Amino acid sequence: MRIYLDEKEKELVTVLCNQCQKELLVENGILKEECIHITHDFGFFGKRDGETCHFDLCENCFHKMIAKFQIPADWQDRKELL
Repeated sequence: MRIYLDEKEKELVTVLCNQCQKELLVENGILKEECIHITHDFGFFGKRDGETCHFDLCENCFHKMIAKFQIPADWQDRKELL
């Protein structure tokens, strides 16, 4: 969950893991800790047509979540880190 100073300027103040409620490190509006941010726009044929869902997971909760997958996630190494 992302909390901003105000809606107009969109300065990031706080990021909380939606699973464990851990407060992630934010300094001067910049997230300085690993975080998985998900935004999904639901389309047709589902129960949430036309809705958008946003949530954040700390790295620990992300790894716990994918450990439960029946089919493992696909991992690839990146050649360049920007």
